[in-house]
Amino acid sequence: MFEGLLRDYIQEYVTVNNIISDNQHGFTKDRSQTNLICFYEEVSSNLDRGAAADVVFLDFAKAFDTVTHGRLIGKVRFIGLESNLIGNWLKDRVQRVVVNNYYSEWSRVISGVPQGSVLGPLLLNLFINDIEDRINSTISIFADDTKLCSTVQSMEDVHKLQADLKTLSDWASTWQMSFNVDKCKVMHLVSNNNLCASYVLGNVTLGESLIDKDLGVLVDHR
Repeated sequence: MFEGLLRDYIQEYVTVNNIISDNQHGFTKDRSQTNLICFYEEVSSNLDRGAAADVVFLDFAKAFDTVTHGRLIGKVRFIGLESNLIGNWLKDRVQRVVVNNYYSEWSRVISGVPQGSVLGPLLLNLFINDIEDRINSTISIFADDTKLCSTVQSMEDVHKLQADLKTLSDWASTWQMSFNVDKCKVMHLVSNNNLCASYVLGNVTLGESLIDKDLGVLVDHR
C-alpha cells in the first residue's frame, strides 16, 4: 500500500509541475504510442525535402539496475519532492545469489530501481529526465531507450551531432550510467548527399546499421 501511495504522490507532483520532459514517452500516461509517430515524422520530413539525416540508436547497459540511490535521492530533492519518503522506500534492501543450494552472503543494495514494482519505472524517468539538456539534435526517449536524429548537410552538422554524443557520454559518466556501445548504432538515411560520417561514443566508434528494430518496429535506412 505504501508503494502505491508513494507512486500516486510522485505522479501527481510531476504532473502538476510538468516535470517529465515531453520527449519522454515511456511509462507516461497516454503517450505509449507517440514515440515512433513523433520521431519518425521528423525523420520523414527530412527525407521528403531531400535532406541528408543520421539517426543514432542508443542503448543503456542495465539501466534499471545501475541507478545510484544517492544520486537519485539528490535529483528528487532538487525538483522539490519529499526525498525522505523515497529514501525510506529504497533503503534497507539486501540481496544474495543462490546457485545449486549454495547461498552467498547478503549484500546491501545501493543502486537500481526494482523492476516489476509500480514505482521503479517512474523513478527511472525522473533519474534520466535531464538527459536531453544541452542536446541540439531531435531526441526521443522511451524509458531508457534513446535515439537522436540530425540533419547532416555538412561537416559542421556532423560535428554538432558528435558534440551531442559527447554530451550524452559525459552525462552517463556523471550519473554513473553506461551505454552498451555494441548495441548503439548509426543509421544513415538514404540521400544522395549523405556524408555517411563515423561517430564516436566514449572512445568507441559506433557501428552502422541498414535496418534496426525500434520499439518492436523494423526501421531501415530508406
